[in-house]
Amino acid sequence: MNNMTRQPIRAYLQYALISILCISCNGQKTAETSSEEKEILPDDIVEMRYDQIKVAEIDTGSIEFRSLSGTLKASGKVSVPPNSFATVCAPLGGFVKSANMLPGDAVREGQTLAIIENQDFLDIQEEYLEARSRLEFAESEFKRHTELYKEDVYSEKNLQQVTADYKSLRSHVTALEQKLVLIGINTAELNEENIMRSVLLKSPITGYVKTVNVNIGKSVSPTDILFEIVNTDNLFLELTLFEKDVSLVTAGQKISFFINNETEEHSAVITQTGRTVDIEKAYKVYARVTNGCSNLMPGMYVNSIIEISGNKVLSLPSDAVVSFDDKDYIFIFNRNKEEKGNPFTEYKMVEVKRGISNGGYSEINLPEGFDQKKTGVVIRGAYNLLSAKKNAGEMAC
Repeated sequence: MNNMTRQPIRAYLQYALISILCISCNGQKTAETSSEEKEILPDDIVEMRYDQIKVAEIDTGSIEFRSLSGTLKASGKVSVPPNSFATVCAPLGGFVKSANMLPGDAVREGQTLAIIENQDFLDIQEEYLEARSRLEFAESEFKRHTELYKEDVYSEKNLQQVTADYKSLRSHVTALEQKLVLIGINTAELNEENIMRSVLLKSPITGYVKTVNVNIGKSVSPTDILFEIVNTDNLFLELTLFEKDVSLVTAGQKISFFINNETEEHSAVITQTGRTVDIEKAYKVYARVTNGCSNLMPGMYVNSIIEISGNKVLSLPSDAVVSFDDKDYIFIFNRNKEEKGNPFTEYKMVEVKRGISNGGYSEINLPEGFDQKKTGVVIRGAYNLLSAKKNAGEMAC
């Protein structure tokens, strides 16, 4: 018979023996309590005789600090940083002359996405070339009048007027030049012989086409989103955790995550944690994906497991923390007492919050005012005390 078989049999024998003792105890008390009122114990108190304590193998100890490492589950989605996602618009609007891209197509930075035509392109180029010609003349006049002023041939007032005209025209030319650059026209190559009515709409980043909102002949405005480009080389996870887990995560911790219920494991590293908690008592954690995956795309839902570092925390053996009505409890030594010459020990049930578990130990968060240095805690046999609590009176006699 192996150890796994012996343990259930041993537990059964212990429970049977405890039950026999309880029945015996209750039988003895039947006569004793017939003429006197039975003691009523508080709801959080369980009392046991010495022989019951021995059979239940109850042992007390103390809460201690221990280094525990564990895992924390979190869910979230795959995202991309702002510099890896581009929205492409036509700065001055116009009509779509050509567009060959489809969603999913790979593009490189500077590649043409569409060709846009607009009458305003012609007007701006014409205005720019005329202003540039006037600027050349104004610049020569400015230099000539400056020399004449130095030789006392030209008045200061006239020089100021020429200077103001020159600077105003230069500002106008610079503004037109920047407007042409904005729509994609190279002013260095622009002259009276190559004025263009259409411009090339180019991709600002390398990636793939996520969204296409154009067709030939469509009229578009400067605010219309024509294309969305995504670069998946720098994906990251945006995970949601609860407020109670804030102290468990920090930058540098490793993450294992899964997508679409797949068994393939992916990895990531936490880069930063949120600095605010929302109205639902949750906050964000951000992690950089560290291994490439062809089927990993922005917007996908992920389930992740965060590796918790081994910090020293208040801990007890995992079996010392029991669950009852969806809450976690421990039992502490309350007092020794004697009834009719029989010694009894009282144990008190105290609600705690269980944290991470590892190596047979669990982190516990104690209630306010709990003195762990002076309080004896049941470290073995807690489930037998819980059984006594559930059966209210069967073991307490």
